Amino acid sequence: MDIADLKRRACEAIDAEAEALLSLSHRIHDHPETAFNEVQASTWLTEFLEQRGFAVTRGLGSLPTAFRATAGEGAPRVAVCAEYDALPGIGHGCGHNIIATTAAGAGVGVRAVIGDLAGSVHVVGCPAEEVYGGKAIMIREGAFDGLDAAIMTHPGTRDAVIAKALACAELKVEYFGREAHAAAQPERGVNALEALIIAFNSINALRQHIRRTARVHGIITDGGQAPNIVPGYAAGSFLVRAEDDDYLQELKAKVAACFEAGATATGARLQLTWNPNEYCAMQTNMTVAARHRENLRALGREVPDDERPQPLGSTDMGNVSKVVPAIHPAIAIAPPDVNGHSPEFARYAASDSGDRAVLDGAKALAMTAIDILADPDLRAAMRAEFERERAPQPPPAASS
Repeated sequence: MDIADLKRRACEAIDAEAEALLSLSHRIHDHPETAFNEVQASTWLTEFLEQRGFAVTRGLGSLPTAFRATAGEGAPRVAVCAEYDALPGIGHGCGHNIIATTAAGAGVGVRAVIGDLAGSVHVVGCPAEEVYGGKAIMIREGAFDGLDAAIMTHPGTRDAVIAKALACAELKVEYFGREAHAAAQPERGVNALEALIIAFNSINALRQHIRRTARVHGIITDGGQAPNIVPGYAAGSFLVRAEDDDYLQELKAKVAACFEAGATATGARLQLTWNPNEYCAMQTNMTVAARHRENLRALGREVPDDERPQPLGSTDMGNVSKVVPAIHPAIAIAPPDVNGHSPEFARYAASDSGDRAVLDGAKALAMTAIDILADPDLRAAMRAEFERERAPQPPPAASS
């Protein structure tokens, strides 16, 4: 089997679809849809893939905007993950239009040569990555069962193959107090907003005593109705992040104590609601990442061997990496001084550099999928690495 020839043919198939892929990317970009509402994007992607010979299943489990598009049959099975939800108020400030179309393009590339390979390629449409952890739901409902690997690429400010994504838990906080006239009868009130402010200050005090890589940040979503009424209700939304899954659980307990302090100090009743779809820390499969680095270099992109991963925020691809060997590389579309999750980054997601990333990203993913499908030694090595990472770690030796 001539793997180099298979990769060349896959890239040619992607080039033949360049106009359609870029049109699809811009169409998704121009019609942003937030988590679980990605009806148009899901429809456009599945139509694109179905028209090119994929067997498409629309709706997976409880998620109507999730999908699976398959070419080939049986094992080995490689999934290419597509994300297509947008950010409220910003649109595609994370470039999910690029993630979606690189996945679709990679699928088209692999399908062009799947007859010469064992196994199958699956373009898996994954809704609600930004906040709600759609892939966590999909994992529970079996969407990633039976896969040998899962790959995707994310637009960013540099080319990279190693993702450092933090574990993350989302928290909704509510305080229930008692309204009263703020001037005439303040002693009859229980100030829910003050409880939330005390909690904010407690979290600020906590920050100097947590690990440098951990993060706690949030906003007040309801702080009262009028300045002359003691706020009887206050609410906030918070994210708690940590570099590893175990420390996230430890940090969650400390953050919860900060909110309990607000309730104790004011007498307001506290209700904490943790999102059950927590994001796991990303576990990059270095065996697959090394092949992806080679494939990016073959396209003229520079990724150093001694790459130092930078924090990515959080992604539910971390959850996928705990159930199947996975990578979450980045492909540059913007200069290093451009902030992610910003209107400026959203503009780059529909720029000439964004379009180049669609085609290069699709080719690199297709070539990596071909490596996995064609090379049983690679599959054995990536699986062995995955199992080593999953094995329980021995406790540190006691110091004398």
